[in-house]
Amino acid sequence: TIWEGGPVVHRANHLKELIKPLRLSMYSFTEDGVRSSLESLFDEEAIIHLSHPFGDILGPTSFYNQALKPLFESMPDLERRDYIVIAGKTEKDLHWVGCAGFYNGTFLKSFLDIPPTGHIAHMRFHEFYCFQEDKIIEVQALWDIPELMMQSDSWPMAPTLGREWCVPGPATMDGISDSPYDPEKSDASMEHILGMANAMKKHPSEGGPEVMKMDYYWHPKMNWYGPSGIGSGRGIEGFRNWHQIPFLNAMPDRGKDTTYSKRDGWGDQIGYHFFGDGEYAAVTGWPNMKQTLTHDGWMGIAPSNKEVFLRSLDFWRLEEGKIRENWVMIDILDIYDQIGVDVLGRLREFNKAKNINGN
Repeated sequence: TIWEGGPVVHRANHLKELIKPLRLSMYSFTEDGVRSSLESLFDEEAIIHLSHPFGDILGPTSFYNQALKPLFESMPDLERRDYIVIAGKTEKDLHWVGCAGFYNGTFLKSFLDIPPTGHIAHMRFHEFYCFQEDKIIEVQALWDIPELMMQSDSWPMAPTLGREWCVPGPATMDGISDSPYDPEKSDASMEHILGMANAMKKHPSEGGPEVMKMDYYWHPKMNWYGPSGIGSGRGIEGFRNWHQIPFLNAMPDRGKDTTYSKRDGWGDQIGYHFFGDGEYAAVTGWPNMKQTLTHDGWMGIAPSNKEVFLRSLDFWRLEEGKIRENWVMIDILDIYDQIGVDVLGRLREFNKAKNINGN
């Protein structure tokens, strides 16, 4: 807890208040306003991990110039809309704030060579911010760049099995709350998610679908909101049919190998940062899964027998003691890059007859 000249405020609430000016500056997006918010909140040496093709960026100035500015130039009326903002401390005593929502605006100029549409467009994000004292020292963020490809009719990948749509916020509309932090409820939510994750890992190596105890952990009317390329599913059957079965068919060793490895000259340590906040829980990790593409069936990717790392940043909402909603982001473009497929290059080939510069 911290003292703010009045009532004692839990650190989770304090951090959500700290990040609020940054979120609001991006809602009414101006270069000066966003730059100022970044510089005041970020440590100068903060490491920003972004989805492919951006990669790792050092410091708030580079974050703006290399990622946010190109997006703003593509959508001059850009606005950020958060529908989940939660905070908590992990088992490693790290303090994180997790935000989910979407960027939207009029898509007037190409972004990463994705042809503009001239219409309103949206791009989901899951962004996690690690605080040390009152400064952000690390960001782990995924933007659903394939979602923009789909809206611009320039889709270069296999058709999606699930439902593609503008993923909604929480049904209860309480994803952003200034209610006092409830440690007991938050811990219970996190423990439920950890139990679910451990049960999930038992299938298929330790038995059939029953070992996952889906009915125990998941609400019968659950919604699973996946990234573009996978799509969303309704209910346990929807989740299994449109995501889990193809995923496990292709990579049956999912979650079994957590050893240290090297990639592109830098180290990958599989790890998780779980935390809870009331009825919500979240996980971030860069990367947080490692498996081998040994079989066909997932997103139309041919089996390459290559080991791949996954960056999956997730939010869950519990209702009646079970998971009612699950928002999932995976760095799809990075997975393709690891197996030697340049999705953005393929997009350029598909669309080279168009005026991709938007001029």
